[in-house]
Amino acid sequence: MKAVLKNLTFWVLIAIIAGILLGHYFPATAVKMEVAGKTFVDIIKLFIGPIIFLTIVLGISGMGDLKKVGRIGLKSLIYFEVLTTFALAIGILVAVIIEPGKISKTGLEVEDPSKYVQSAETSGFSWTAFFLSNFTLQVLIVAIITGIILNFSKHREKTIVLLGKASKIVFTGLKYVMYLAPLGAFGGMAYTIGKFGLHTLIPLAKLMGTVYLTMFLFVFVVLGAILRFYKMSIFRFLKYIKEELLLVLGTSSSESALPSIMNKLEKMGCSKSVVGLVVPTGYSFNLDGTSIYLSMAIIFLAQLYNVQLSLGEMASIIGILMVTSKGAAGVTGSGFIILASTLTAIHKIPVEGLAFLLGVDKFMSEARAITNIIGNGVATIVIAKSEKEFNAPAEALV
Repeated sequence: MKAVLKNLTFWVLIAIIAGILLGHYFPATAVKMEVAGKTFVDIIKLFIGPIIFLTIVLGISGMGDLKKVGRIGLKSLIYFEVLTTFALAIGILVAVIIEPGKISKTGLEVEDPSKYVQSAETSGFSWTAFFLSNFTLQVLIVAIITGIILNFSKHREKTIVLLGKASKIVFTGLKYVMYLAPLGAFGGMAYTIGKFGLHTLIPLAKLMGTVYLTMFLFVFVVLGAILRFYKMSIFRFLKYIKEELLLVLGTSSSESALPSIMNKLEKMGCSKSVVGLVVPTGYSFNLDGTSIYLSMAIIFLAQLYNVQLSLGEMASIIGILMVTSKGAAGVTGSGFIILASTLTAIHKIPVEGLAFLLGVDKFMSEARAITNIIGNGVATIVIAKSEKEFNAPAEALV
């Protein structure tokens, strides 16, 4: 019993349940709990920059082989593109088979999507804007450049020692901040249930069920098969990162678990250089859960408005989302802007249909964020294994 009470996962789970109950029975009070969830995520975000920078710089300078760094980066980007394209296709395929949009629009809650539509019309997709708005990517590039420069510095050894000490301090600080995880999960879940209410799920239950089913299949069938190829178990991996998954569930933010998942992957056996390069890049380019949701949402709206899409048009949707989905990282509301811009591009599905998705989007964000973090964890293991940069006993996750 004492072991259970000392387990952080147990308290995060209790906090999530408490948040759901408070949100359902005392919604007005629950909405005020938003500050707890936001504050926790904001504190965690303070650690993201230093951890990414230190991990990458130490990894690259410790590796010494810059050709290998370039190979890992290229291999990661190719893997990300293949997996996210596959995720987009799966989202469309399952939505076409199950037809979650074959329901009546009568009774569906409608919210105002105009701000997303206007943003899509004025901005569109821009790689420059994507880079400038993506702090993780900025830190990643600066860290890579610093690591490369350090490789040629005569003060390399002394600098590595200092950065190693700084890394220990940062991770120790993170360890203590994580004790606040139950509070953050409680605040995030209470706010979500209190503001949007469980009743909003009923009209679009078919869509939500389809989204969660697709994420489930992607994780256990696709990612599970990939790990099995490398003689590892998806079930054991999920058990290993259960604290991070519960944290993401409570806060609806995959960023809240980024520093922690990097630490876990290193302890599991992935080299510091691979973790440093793959995880931050994956948070920008490997959004499997987001990709599934975006493609599925478009097919849902087409079915809702009885719009028939040809195979060519579905292929065009995948092509458009292959580019625009990369802009979904780290910007609040960006998913709806991407949906609006994609609907505008194909000229067949009414953009105002986004109004039907706004009410339940928050309840689907957990599935997206959890799938994203699992996908990036699996990607890191795959790259580490393929580069022979995985040093822990293989039986740990067999």
